[in-house]
Amino acid sequence: MSALERQLSEQLRYAELPTPVTEWRFHPVRRWRFDLAWPDRMLAVEVQGGIYRGGGHTSVAGLKRDIEKSNAATMLGWRVLLVHGDMVRDGTALALIEDALRGDDTT
Repeated sequence: MSALERQLSEQLRYAELPTPVTEWRFHPVRRWRFDLAWPDRMLAVEVQGGIYRGGGHTSVAGLKRDIEKSNAATMLGWRVLLVHGDMVRDGTALALIEDALRGDDTT
């Protein structure tokens, strides 16, 4: 678990939101995993770390892999929230997740 994922997990815990599963393998064939997931709600969060220092998500090959993974998840019925470090640090990611989880409770 990355430092950003840990920070977001702590925010979720402090906000008393449901605890996500980490490194959830969602695909029946591929070894893809979500950083954080609520499998019973088909909700996942991918924390895009390293975007400012040329991490794997910023290369052409990395972006292609991320797109393929995201599309596969969508086709399987998952809602995938993509967040970056600034969103974790300023609370935007937490608010987005909270809205998604709250939306599940009203349906």
